[in-house]
Amino acid sequence: MNITKDTAVTLNYKIHEVLKGGIAGGLLDKGDVAYLHGGYDNIFAKVEAALEGKTVGDTLTIDLSVDDAFGPHDPSLQRSIPKGEFPAGVKVGGQLRGTDDQGLPQIYNVVKIKGPVVLLDGNHPLAGKALRFSCKVTELRAASEEEIAHRHVHGGHGHHH
Repeated sequence: MNITKDTAVTLNYKIHEVLKGGIAGGLLDKGDVAYLHGGYDNIFAKVEAALEGKTVGDTLTIDLSVDDAFGPHDPSLQRSIPKGEFPAGVKVGGQLRGTDDQGLPQIYNVVKIKGPVVLLDGNHPLAGKALRFSCKVTELRAASEEEIAHRHVHGGHGHHH
């Protein structure tokens, strides 16, 4: 079986930052992920395009520009709130739900607690970074009708309802 539209794909992946000169920096993330292939926005578009036609056991290494990865760092997604408004039990590295400048739901990462102020950042932690995405295709199967309707893979390394 080859990767085509509506294939449930499982990858073992590693992500490194691409430093100046195209050199791979330290490991930023690794693991297994399942996604629904075919334009469902479940994985980076450039990675999905490069995986078209691949099969189990195939490998891929691709460099992603900032725009191809998580986009540029957006300073408007940074917030500071008084520590008194901060929920008990949440620490640096934790997350809070809030809204952005347009009133839309936004997840904020707690990046620093400094005296009476808590600093939050709604950017993805890898925003503003060029990345090297390496992966091995470990499993392929035809997606179920429910997965296609929901636009993502269920179970395993996919989405759980």
